Amino acid sequence: MNRTVMWMGLACAVLLAAGCDRRGPAERAGAKLDTAVDTIKNGGHEPVSDSVRDDVNKARDKVQDAAHDAAEKARDK
Repeated sequence: MNRTVMWMGLACAVLLAAGCDRRGPAERAGAKLDTAVDTIKNGGHEPVSDSVRDDVNKARDKVQDAAHDAAEKARDK
């Protein structure tokens, strides 16, 4: 029984970790809203840090999408 509980706990931990990696549409929309508010506060100019952060987030999302697609293709084979 202890072995089963250990494996179930490990499986839950993996599923929780995998679920937290991808940013969903609500989180992306919230980030865009935050950026818009910051831009308005700065007189219409987006701070450089926000621009860099946006580029990093876009790159991360593309890599995660590619990894997700590759995993699906591997699973389908």
